[in-house]
Amino acid sequence: MKIPTTLKHKPVVVCENYNRVDGRNAYTGDAQGLSLGLAQWNDRGRVDISAKVWRYTGEKWSRQSEEMPLNRVLDLAILICRAQLYFQEEAYRNPALYDAQKPEIDRIGLQGDAMTLSICTDNDKIDEDIRLLADALGRDGELLGERMAVLGRLLSEMGYCRGGQTRAQK
Repeated sequence: MKIPTTLKHKPVVVCENYNRVDGRNAYTGDAQGLSLGLAQWNDRGRVDISAKVWRYTGEKWSRQSEEMPLNRVLDLAILICRAQLYFQEEAYRNPALYDAQKPEIDRIGLQGDAMTLSICTDNDKIDEDIRLLADALGRDGELLGERMAVLGRLLSEMGYCRGGQTRAQK
């Protein structure tokens, strides 16, 4: 299905078969495409690039399609990777999979400050929800791992990864 080009987001680079590779939703979900393009919120004289997930209800393009600035897309990738690493290397050290007294996972420096990642102890069902999340990450290991391997390869080809060292080797 072709991504619309007549809406406010102006696609430039597209993946129009995303519905075939959308993880567990492949061939059954409503996310039909991805695009990089000119953001719908652009003002005169200012051009921002955004990424968009295009959803189709079967009858029309959905208002639930999401458009995000590229830095947010990458920030989500950072969050996913760091959470995966936490559950692979650290969570097992605590019976509850986290330390309620020290819920911070990491602080990742970005442009003069740091993105603080922590377990949401304000969630009144955190003990149940963290186990559900850990189980889902484990269950989706192959699905996510394949994408992380591709991302790692591309980052390496772009010169962002040096020497292939793991966190433990550093």
